Amino acid sequence: MANNTKIILGIDPGTIIMGYGLIAVTGQKVQIIEMNVLKLNPKKDHYERLQKIHHCMNELIQQHRPHSCAIEAPFFGKNVQSMLKLGRAQGVAIATAMQAGVQVAEYSPKKVKQSITGNGNANKEQVWQMLQRILLFSEQPEYLDATDALAVAVCHHFQENNPLAGVGKAKGWDKFLQQHPERVSKG
Repeated sequence: MANNTKIILGIDPGTIIMGYGLIAVTGQKVQIIEMNVLKLNPKKDHYERLQKIHHCMNELIQQHRPHSCAIEAPFFGKNVQSMLKLGRAQGVAIATAMQAGVQVAEYSPKKVKQSITGNGNANKEQVWQMLQRILLFSEQPEYLDATDALAVAVCHHFQENNPLAGVGKAKGWDKFLQQHPERVSKG
C-alpha cells in the first residue's frame, strides 16, 4: 500500500466466532483488504480459544500493519458468564493490538449501526447491504460476523474523519476552533 494509505483493522469479538475486517483508506477512497472470521471450537478450553484469538490478532497485525484497530464493545446481555467470556476475548484482542503499538478505539454496536446505516437499530443484513454500497463489493460472507467487523472499521474511519467527532464538551470545541481558525467568524 502507498505511504499515504491508512489501514484499519475492525474486530467483532467472540468466543466461538471472531469477525475481522481490514480496510485501506487513501484520501477519500475506502476499499476492502480482507474480511473473514476466526472459528473457535466451542469444545476447546476457553483459555485455549483466547490463545487462538491472540495468535490470529498477531498474524493480522504482522501481515497488514494496521494504523489502528477498532473493536466492537460487548453487548450487555442477561447471561453474566457469557459476558465475562466475551469481555476476556475482547481484552485479548485489545491487549494484542496495544502490545504491537496499534491504537485501539471501541464502539458500541448501536454506534456502529448508526454510522453505517443511519439507524442504530439496524439488523446485520441491513449493515451488510449498506457496506456493499459503501465499499463496492458483491460477495455475501458465510458469517455476518465478518461484515460486522468490517462495519466497525468503516465506523472508525467515519469517526476519525468527522470534524465534529468528540466535540460537545467545551474542551472539544476549543480544540476544534484551534485546529480550524478559518471557521471562526470575526464579524
